[in-house]
Amino acid sequence: MDAEKLEKLKYPIGQFQCPELITQAHINEWIAILETFPIRFEALVKHLNKEQLDTPYRPDGWTIRQTVHHVSDSHHHSYTRFKWALTEDKPLIKAYNEADWAELFDSRTAPIQMSLEHLKAIHYKLVYLLKGLSKDDLKKSFRHPETNSEVPLDYNIGNYAWHSNHHYAHIENVMKQKGWL
Repeated sequence: MDAEKLEKLKYPIGQFQCPELITQAHINEWIAILETFPIRFEALVKHLNKEQLDTPYRPDGWTIRQTVHHVSDSHHHSYTRFKWALTEDKPLIKAYNEADWAELFDSRTAPIQMSLEHLKAIHYKLVYLLKGLSKDDLKKSFRHPETNSEVPLDYNIGNYAWHSNHHYAHIENVMKQKGWL
Protein backbone atom coordinates (compact mmCIF):
# COMPACT_ATOMS: atom_id res chain seq x y z
CA MET A 1 0.00 0.00 0.00
CA ASP A 2 1.41 3.40 -0.93
CA ALA A 3 2.19 5.96 1.77
CA GLU A 4 -0.51 8.41 0.66
CA LYS A 5 -3.26 5.78 0.81
CA LEU A 6 -2.05 4.56 4.22
CA GLU A 7 -2.00 8.15 5.53
CA LYS A 8 -5.63 8.58 4.39
CA LEU A 9 -6.57 5.39 6.25
CA LYS A 10 -4.74 6.60 9.38
CA TYR A 11 -6.23 10.11 9.23
CA PRO A 12 -9.50 9.88 7.31
CA ILE A 13 -10.59 13.37 8.39
CA GLY A 14 -7.05 14.80 8.45
CA GLN A 15 -5.06 15.69 11.53
CA PHE A 16 -6.41 18.13 14.09
CA GLN A 17 -6.07 21.70 12.87
CA CYS A 18 -6.66 24.08 15.75
CA PRO A 19 -7.68 27.61 14.83
CA GLU A 20 -5.16 30.27 15.84
CA LEU A 21 -7.85 32.10 17.76
CA ILE A 22 -10.29 29.79 19.51
CA THR A 23 -13.67 31.50 19.83
CA GLN A 24 -16.67 30.72 22.00
CA ALA A 25 -18.35 29.46 18.80
CA HIS A 26 -15.54 26.89 18.39
CA ILE A 27 -15.91 25.82 22.03
CA ASN A 28 -19.70 25.46 21.66
CA GLU A 29 -19.34 23.46 18.44
CA TRP A 30 -16.74 21.14 19.97
CA ILE A 31 -18.79 20.60 23.13
CA ALA A 32 -21.83 19.76 20.96
CA ILE A 33 -19.74 17.11 19.17
CA LEU A 34 -18.65 15.65 22.51
CA GLU A 35 -22.22 15.70 23.79
CA THR A 36 -23.68 13.73 20.87
CA PHE A 37 -20.72 11.48 20.15
CA PRO A 38 -21.46 8.55 22.51
CA ILE A 39 -24.93 8.01 21.04
CA ARG A 40 -23.72 8.40 17.43
CA PHE A 41 -20.80 6.05 18.12
CA GLU A 42 -23.00 3.42 19.75
CA ALA A 43 -25.48 3.58 16.85
CA LEU A 44 -22.60 2.98 14.43
CA VAL A 45 -21.17 -0.13 16.12
CA LYS A 46 -23.86 -1.75 18.27
CA HIS A 47 -25.12 -4.18 15.62
CA LEU A 48 -21.72 -5.49 14.57
CA ASN A 49 -21.07 -9.18 15.10
CA LYS A 50 -17.89 -10.71 16.57
CA GLU A 51 -16.21 -11.16 13.18
CA GLN A 52 -16.96 -7.56 12.21
CA LEU A 53 -15.75 -6.23 15.57
CA ASP A 54 -12.50 -8.14 15.12
CA THR A 55 -11.85 -6.57 11.69
CA PRO A 56 -9.01 -4.04 11.54
CA TYR A 57 -9.93 -0.62 10.23
CA ARG A 58 -6.69 -0.53 8.20
CA PRO A 59 -3.74 -2.87 7.49
CA ASP A 60 -1.73 -3.34 10.70
CA GLY A 61 -4.29 -1.22 12.54
CA TRP A 62 -6.52 -1.85 15.50
CA THR A 63 -9.70 -3.84 15.18
CA ILE A 64 -13.02 -2.09 15.52
CA ARG A 65 -13.29 -3.64 19.02
CA GLN A 66 -9.88 -2.28 20.04
CA THR A 67 -10.78 1.12 18.63
CA VAL A 68 -14.01 1.29 20.66
CA HIS A 69 -12.13 0.37 23.84
CA HIS A 70 -9.35 2.84 22.96
CA VAL A 71 -11.80 5.73 22.63
CA SER A 72 -13.25 4.92 26.05
CA ASP A 73 -9.79 4.70 27.64
CA SER A 74 -8.54 7.84 25.93
CA HIS A 75 -11.54 9.97 26.82
CA HIS A 76 -11.32 8.78 30.42
CA HIS A 77 -7.73 10.05 30.50
CA SER A 78 -8.82 13.32 28.92
CA TYR A 79 -11.49 13.90 31.57
CA THR A 80 -8.89 13.37 34.30
CA ARG A 81 -6.51 15.77 32.58
CA PHE A 82 -9.19 18.47 32.52
CA LYS A 83 -9.76 18.00 36.26
CA TRP A 84 -6.03 18.17 37.02
CA ALA A 85 -5.60 21.34 34.97
CA LEU A 86 -8.55 22.95 36.75
CA THR A 87 -7.28 22.09 40.22
CA GLU A 88 -3.50 22.30 39.88
CA ASP A 89 -1.09 24.80 38.32
CA LYS A 90 0.00 23.41 34.94
CA PRO A 91 0.28 19.81 36.18
CA LEU A 92 2.54 17.33 34.46
CA ILE A 93 0.15 14.59 33.38
CA LYS A 94 0.87 10.88 33.16
CA ALA A 95 1.12 9.65 29.59
CA TYR A 96 0.18 6.09 28.67
CA ASN A 97 1.12 3.80 25.83
CA GLU A 98 -2.08 3.58 23.77
CA ALA A 99 -0.74 0.78 21.58
CA ASP A 100 0.10 -1.39 24.59
CA TRP A 101 -3.29 -0.69 26.18
CA ALA A 102 -4.99 -1.74 22.92
CA GLU A 103 -3.16 -5.09 23.08
CA LEU A 104 -4.34 -5.89 26.61
CA PHE A 105 -6.78 -8.78 26.99
CA ASP A 106 -9.79 -6.57 27.68
CA SER A 107 -9.25 -4.38 24.61
CA ARG A 108 -8.88 -7.41 22.35
CA THR A 109 -11.76 -9.52 23.68
CA ALA A 110 -14.21 -7.65 25.93
CA PRO A 111 -17.72 -6.83 24.79
CA ILE A 112 -17.81 -3.29 23.41
CA GLN A 113 -20.95 -2.47 25.38
CA MET A 114 -18.89 -1.88 28.52
CA SER A 115 -16.84 0.80 26.77
CA LEU A 116 -19.91 2.31 25.09
CA GLU A 117 -21.59 2.65 28.48
CA HIS A 118 -18.40 4.05 30.01
CA LEU A 119 -18.13 6.53 27.15
CA LYS A 120 -21.70 7.73 27.77
CA ALA A 121 -20.94 8.25 31.46
CA ILE A 122 -17.59 9.97 30.97
CA HIS A 123 -18.94 12.26 28.25
CA TYR A 124 -21.95 13.14 30.41
CA LYS A 125 -19.56 14.21 33.17
CA LEU A 126 -17.11 15.87 30.76
CA VAL A 127 -19.73 17.88 28.88
CA TYR A 128 -21.33 19.02 32.14
CA LEU A 129 -17.91 20.19 33.34
CA LEU A 130 -17.00 21.89 30.05
CA LYS A 131 -20.26 23.82 29.84
CA GLY A 132 -19.47 25.42 33.19
CA LEU A 133 -15.93 26.59 32.39
CA SER A 134 -15.12 30.29 32.39
CA LYS A 135 -12.87 32.03 29.86
CA ASP A 136 -10.10 31.93 32.49
CA ASP A 137 -10.68 28.20 33.04
CA LEU A 138 -10.35 27.56 29.29
CA LYS A 139 -6.85 29.07 29.35
CA LYS A 140 -5.64 26.75 32.11
CA SER A 141 -3.36 23.98 30.89
CA PHE A 142 -1.51 20.79 31.65
CA ARG A 143 1.95 19.72 30.54
CA HIS A 144 2.43 16.62 28.45
CA PRO A 145 5.58 14.67 29.37
CA GLU A 146 6.28 13.35 25.86
CA THR A 147 6.44 16.81 24.27
CA ASN A 148 6.97 18.92 27.40
CA SER A 149 4.41 21.28 25.88
CA GLU A 150 1.57 23.04 27.61
CA VAL A 151 -1.87 21.97 26.41
CA PRO A 152 -4.52 24.64 27.06
CA LEU A 153 -7.97 23.32 27.91
CA ASP A 154 -9.65 25.18 25.04
CA TYR A 155 -7.29 23.39 22.63
CA ASN A 156 -7.94 20.05 24.36
CA ILE A 157 -11.70 20.41 23.88
CA GLY A 158 -11.14 20.77 20.14
CA ASN A 159 -8.63 17.95 20.09
CA TYR A 160 -11.07 15.53 21.73
CA ALA A 161 -13.94 16.58 19.47
CA TRP A 162 -11.58 15.80 16.58
CA HIS A 163 -10.51 12.53 18.25
CA SER A 164 -14.14 11.47 18.48
CA ASN A 165 -14.78 12.15 14.79
CA HIS A 166 -11.40 10.67 13.81
CA HIS A 167 -12.14 7.22 15.25
CA TYR A 168 -15.78 7.35 14.16
CA ALA A 169 -14.50 7.84 10.60
CA HIS A 170 -12.07 4.91 10.96
CA ILE A 171 -14.92 2.57 11.78
CA GLU A 172 -17.45 4.10 9.38
CA ASN A 173 -14.97 3.84 6.50
CA VAL A 174 -14.23 0.14 7.02
CA MET A 175 -17.95 -0.53 7.38
CA LYS A 176 -18.64 1.22 4.07
CA GLN A 177 -15.74 -0.59 2.41
CA LYS A 178 -17.07 -3.97 3.62
CA GLY A 179 -20.69 -3.13 2.67
CA TRP A 180 -21.90 -3.23 6.30
CA LEU A 181 -23.61 0.16 6.11
